[in-house]
Amino acid sequence: METSQFKALFMLGADDRVETVENVDAEVTLPDGTRWSATIMTLLEIERIMMHWADTGENLGGAYFQCPDLVIVRTGGIPGMIKALEAVLESGGPQGILGNLD
Repeated sequence: METSQFKALFMLGADDRVETVENVDAEVTLPDGTRWSATIMTLLEIERIMMHWADTGENLGGAYFQCPDLVIVRTGGIPGMIKALEAVLESGGPQGILGNLD
């Protein structure tokens, strides 16, 4: 996907749908050529993961969730995720929010 602010490669799984995906990694390339990583998730997806960890014992039995390049969105789907990434850049990011890949 390409916008006026960046190019983004969304790494969808085989069963993911562009309109509804709730958990996706992306590589964001800015016009200056720098590359950044983003993990974009909905709150519902984070809750599902933490409930799974409660069963498996991971992360203190689902007591916490941590991800260094996390951007949380209210609803799934690539269109909303693109808007969130645009807002990250407009508000001073990607430094301090996304992971630098260079």
